[in-house]
Amino acid sequence: MQTLSANDAKYGFKRLIDLARAEPVAVPKHGRPVVLAMAVEEYERLKALDQRKSPNGQGDQT
Repeated sequence: MQTLSANDAKYGFKRLIDLARAEPVAVPKHGRPVVLAMAVEEYERLKALDQRKSPNGQGDQT
């Protein structure tokens, strides 16, 4: 997982998008990761895995 400072993410949003398409990118605040950017395809894949693991097939509805 890559890490990109909040300032770099803000002023280099195109770079953030490019990096996040390849692998998740953490954005820290005060030295602790608080936001994660990832490709939509990866999010959908993880969501589908989560729904398959759920006993009722619905996943987390929060």
